Amino acid sequence: MAVQIKKADDIDKMRVAGRLAAEVLEMIVPYVVPGITTGEINRICHDYITIKQNAIPAPLNYNGFPASVCISTNEVICHGIPSDKQFLCDGDIVNVDITVIKDGFHGDTSRMFLIGNVSSDAQKLVKITLECLYKGIEIIKPGISLGDVGSVIQKHAHANNFSVVREYCGHGIGRNFHEDPQVLHYGKKNTGIKLREGMTFTIEPMINAGQRHITISKQDGWTVSTKDKKLSAQWEHTLLVTKSGCDVLTKRNDEILF
Repeated sequence: MAVQIKKADDIDKMRVAGRLAAEVLEMIVPYVVPGITTGEINRICHDYITIKQNAIPAPLNYNGFPASVCISTNEVICHGIPSDKQFLCDGDIVNVDITVIKDGFHGDTSRMFLIGNVSSDAQKLVKITLECLYKGIEIIKPGISLGDVGSVIQKHAHANNFSVVREYCGHGIGRNFHEDPQVLHYGKKNTGIKLREGMTFTIEPMINAGQRHITISKQDGWTVSTKDKKLSAQWEHTLLVTKSGCDVLTKRNDEILF
């Protein structure tokens, strides 16, 4: 699949889908507290997307995924399956990953939540991971290489003694959940494709407190965790390359970029 340059009508719909995805993360904030189950968070998000937004939760039944939202806690890197048996506890760090389909277009975003009293080490991991995302976003403009994005993210993570997951990456997005290009969160400057106005894709660094290596649950085939069981964090936005920079299509109202 070639990299798609979005037309004006497509971009308008991408903006709507991105805003809806951001609204779900804004809505869910007061619910993500100690004692709630990840299954209940999933239900609240599902109802909000389908009833309030009259939209579609993209993860549900995507390649067999059984929930409307991915919720990944502590050592889980991504693709955590919500469960009524999993309660959020004091000290947890949690990623809630939302993808909404509206009028055929996708908006994809995730954020971290700190549950109760979180250790300073865990807080640092979450903070540095957000900074990695912002450092990637900050340099987006036509003409740069995707390798520049991966390089700046990897450099910041490594400077703080964290590692970067390599098996999962950002991706083009539009009518399809996952399109070209792949957006690696590591790499070398001046490598990879050159960005062009009208491209839409996600940046979603997955940063580990320990080693970068992963393991996938044999039980459910989805849940990706750190092999050494140390913490992992992730933040994600959907971006549009503009004439002079980029627009963050999934920016939350409470968010100050950079």
